[in-house]
Amino acid sequence: MTAPVPPFNPLHVFTVAARLGSFTRAADLLGVSQAAVSRQVAVLEGYLGARLFQRERRGATLTPEGQMLQEELGPAFERIAAATERVRREARTAPVRVRVYNTFAAKWLLPRLNRFEAAHPGIAIRLSHSVTPVNFDRDPVDLSIQLGDGHWPALGSRPLLPDVLQPVCSPRLLEAGPPLHKPDDLPGHRMLVSRYRRNDWRDWLAGISRLDLLQEGMEFTSSVLTYQAAVEGLGVAIGQMPLLSQDIRAGLLVPLFDLPVRRALAYHAVWPAERPPDRKAQAFLNWLYKEVDEGEPGRMT
Repeated sequence: MTAPVPPFNPLHVFTVAARLGSFTRAADLLGVSQAAVSRQVAVLEGYLGARLFQRERRGATLTPEGQMLQEELGPAFERIAAATERVRREARTAPVRVRVYNTFAAKWLLPRLNRFEAAHPGIAIRLSHSVTPVNFDRDPVDLSIQLGDGHWPALGSRPLLPDVLQPVCSPRLLEAGPPLHKPDDLPGHRMLVSRYRRNDWRDWLAGISRLDLLQEGMEFTSSVLTYQAAVEGLGVAIGQMPLLSQDIRAGLLVPLFDLPVRRALAYHAVWPAERPPDRKAQAFLNWLYKEVDEGEPGRMT
């Protein structure tokens, strides 16, 4: 059976007073009154049933019992102080661990991340990617950005970008033909399909009431590869428009038909509800919100 442990605060005050040999200096170091130091030492002496200090005009000297206690407690408190400082130092330097979809990272986050680093040079971001929903009890991450309807048990969340679909292709494909002026022109071109977003073409065609145009396409293992195939002129991809703004501005891709379809999903920032974001993670979230608010039309409102 474990022996009872005396109150922590009197032990701490005792070790400070014993090390300094003065209740007055201990009070100055601890930011309390000399009377408070005396009371804490008295509490410990009452608990132990032994006098620990010999009070003198010029200070306080340890009794044999006090000396024995200090020899045990002094090194212990030094180890506690060293351990807590290591933890604090690690907390100050540890990166914010963010899990994100590969496409979101490549097309939206990475092109903007240098702005976060410039605004917060003391905060490092460590990115990982996955298409499966986050499990904060299992996954070593602080935040996640994932697609969904925003209803996740035990998670805090805030929407970032809507899921808006629209066909895109390379300018060179438009130049080479056949024409792509209207959805009826799609059968003359190959549809490019991402494995993890197989339903995007169906959802867009259903949104414009033209499911009759659905066809088998060339499939890729990721949306990033699908969009690159579109840039290379291999066919027409169904684009997640909020993620493709930079490719469109750069002239790498062209949106077709002016018929966007918005699904009832969005990219959300999420975190465990029982563990709110710490200072560094909250700084990253605030930056994300600012980037979205200052971004292109079609952002979440």
